[in-house]
Amino acid sequence: MTLEDLRILVAACEAGNLSSLARELRRTQSSISQHIARLEAELGVKLLERHARGVTPTAAGKALKDSALEGLDAIEVGIRRVRTMNQDEAQTLTITTGGTTVRHFMQGAVVKFKRAHPNVNLRFLPASSSRRCFEILRLSQADLGFVTTGDPVRGFSEKTVARQRLFLLVSKSDPLAKHKRVTLKDIAGIRYLGLSGTTTHHGAIEQAALEHGIQLKPEVVFDDFDTAKIFVELDLGQAIVPAVHAHNFERTGTVKAILITDLPPISIGWAFRRWQHLPAVAHEFVELMANDLSRMRGVTGLELV
Repeated sequence: MTLEDLRILVAACEAGNLSSLARELRRTQSSISQHIARLEAELGVKLLERHARGVTPTAAGKALKDSALEGLDAIEVGIRRVRTMNQDEAQTLTITTGGTTVRHFMQGAVVKFKRAHPNVNLRFLPASSSRRCFEILRLSQADLGFVTTGDPVRGFSEKTVARQRLFLLVSKSDPLAKHKRVTLKDIAGIRYLGLSGTTTHHGAIEQAALEHGIQLKPEVVFDDFDTAKIFVELDLGQAIVPAVHAHNFERTGTVKAILITDLPPISIGWAFRRWQHLPAVAHEFVELMANDLSRMRGVTGLELV
């Protein structure tokens, strides 16, 4: 039994599919299966149940996975501490999140963090969706993920920090700009500028619209809200953006943000494996960002948790 065997077991239980895990790890499915088979042979028990649509852990598999995860996290903390004792290797805090999150939520925290910890490397891994953030966390490529919260993911915990209402973003010359609030029925015929299907907000927005009998079919597709603003400014159509983005975009004076009253808010926050195993600098960054968020209390449509 090796640490790699245990890492593969944990990842397999969380992924629920050996072929998708193999793609994530850039390995063959047979090599993944060999790690599981070695554990099963050594322990004399079945750890995974194979099904047509993937795998699920047996009772023994879940017990071993939970214990292995606790141990692997503790080992990772120990390795970090040893490495930071070596003056030639600086400590690194890695965060995965959407491409525009740093700009709209984290600028102040980044500046304060670097002033307090000039020798700590701060690394951001952009991801186009919360699902991709969890993939990065599963592979231990990041300490924290800033994601859309609310849908539990096996093997991870979430800490919701805020909920954001959704706003229609229009150009100043748009006839809808005269409104302070709109409903989904009011915007049924807009020239919708929509997020790509890989993004988390895409599913949340379009599913909520369908529940009201409204189909939002995008004429232009993009991957982030900053691009949406550019297209709106070019008068190519209207986009739907969350509260903080809407607030920041409207401050430029080129667009108008209108609350969509019957779209539910989107929850956002941190994702991680074990809170107690995060390095101290991760806890500090989370606290710095919480302080910055508290200063956004006046943003319309933003509810702090």
